[in-house]
Amino acid sequence: MGMSVVDAFRPQAVALGCLLAIWFALTVLALGLGLIALPEGVELPGGGGWAGALLASGATVALSGGLAVVGLWLTRKLGLPGVFRLESDRRGLLLRPLLLGVGVGVAIVLGNHVFVAMGAPSLPHPEFPGSLVASAAAAIGEEVLFRLFVMSFWAFLLNLLLKRWTASTTSLWIANFIAAMAFAAGHLPAAMMLTEVATPDQIPPLVLVEMFLLNGLLGVVAGERFMKDGLVAAIGVHFWADIVWHVLSPLAG
Repeated sequence: MGMSVVDAFRPQAVALGCLLAIWFALTVLALGLGLIALPEGVELPGGGGWAGALLASGATVALSGGLAVVGLWLTRKLGLPGVFRLESDRRGLLLRPLLLGVGVGVAIVLGNHVFVAMGAPSLPHPEFPGSLVASAAAAIGEEVLFRLFVMSFWAFLLNLLLKRWTASTTSLWIANFIAAMAFAAGHLPAAMMLTEVATPDQIPPLVLVEMFLLNGLLGVVAGERFMKDGLVAAIGVHFWADIVWHVLSPLAG
C-alpha cells in the first residue's frame, strides 16, 4: 500500500518543529548571554535578562512558526520537497549545501573587499563565539521566513496566474528572485545603523548595491537548493556561507 498524505506530511511537520525548537534555543542563548549586541535603543521585554530573552524569542518563533506552517502547506500544493526530500541522499542534504555555502561565503568575502576598496564601509561581524550562534540562528530563522514562506507564497501566487497546480520552473525562479531580494532588503536596518542614517533612502548607493548583490547571491543559491532538496538544504547553504563570512573571515583577519 502507498503512503497516505498524512503519513507523508507527518515527518515533514516533525522536522519543522525540531528546527523551530533549535532556533528558539539558539535565540534564547544568544540574547540571554548577550552574545549578540542589540541595536541602539532596542531593549528586551520584561526587564531584559533571561526572562526578556525567553519572551522575545518566544514571540519571534511563534510568529515565524505560523508562517512556516503556511509555507509547508504551500510546498505540498506546489509539489516541492518541503523541509526535506524523502529520497535525498547525504550529498543532497549535507555535501552540496556545504560546498555551495562555502563557495558563496568566499564570494561574499571577496565581494566585500572589492566594495571596501571602492569606498564602502567595512561590514560588521558578531564577536566570536557569538558569531557561531548568530550564524546558526540566522540560517534557520531567515530560511524559514524567506524560503519556506516567502518563496513558496510567491510561487503559489504565480502558479495561480499561470493556472497550474504544480510549480513551473518559471514561477519558481521568479519566486526565488523575489525571496532573495526580500532577504536582502531585510538587511537594510543593519545598513542604516552602519551608515548612521535615519531612513533607507539615505543609505549610500554603493552600500545598497553591496547589500542587495551579496545577500541576493546567497538568497538565490539557497533558493535553488530549497527547490531541489528542501528547507534543510537551504539552511545548510546559509549556515556555511555565514560561517565563512562571519566566523572564519574575521578570525583570519
